[in-house]
Amino acid sequence: MIRVLLAEDQAMVRGALSALLALESDIEVLGSVADGEQAWREVQRRQGTDTPVDVLVSDIEMPHLTGLELAQRIRERELPVKVVIVTTFARSGYLRRALDAGVSGYLLKDAPAEKLAEALRQVHRGGRAIAPELALEAWSEADPLNERERQVLRLAGEGLGAAEIAEKLHLSHGTVRNYLSEAIGKLGVSNRIEAHRLARQKGWL
Repeated sequence: MIRVLLAEDQAMVRGALSALLALESDIEVLGSVADGEQAWREVQRRQGTDTPVDVLVSDIEMPHLTGLELAQRIRERELPVKVVIVTTFARSGYLRRALDAGVSGYLLKDAPAEKLAEALRQVHRGGRAIAPELALEAWSEADPLNERERQVLRLAGEGLGAAEIAEKLHLSHGTVRNYLSEAIGKLGVSNRIEAHRLARQKGWL
């Protein structure tokens, strides 16, 4: 039996995924949560019990913790939990970051329903399940940003100024300005707004 936890902030999608997986005789849906922090607490709570999470099925964009941040935490703590991302983001940049975070599966929400169950079985056996239309494209264009530049650019896109970003990340004002300048230069744009828009379009944020 493959024990699955669902993490998805859209109630309708969460319910549909749960109902579809419940039809599979070898898959047990342990529960479903609406944000990344709840998912992390539930994964931890079930470790060492009779019903640990085998596979976490997660969206990318969720409140509190993203699916990629969840995968990163699971990998850093060396928890025996596989992560499968199910998302609308058909962008190679997201897939590259997901693989770097230790994700075992990456599927698009418009894929046929039976593909998800097949992917969970494959991942549970120790394999990988990647949307074929993204697999080759993922390595065609490298992400030029480092993690700090990504953090700073993400906050700039939320409308924060350099001083506010500095306070939030516990950095100096000058350091934040340098990170923004580096990101703008690497992306070949003229300002932070364009940099944020391009990086998000590429799936690098």
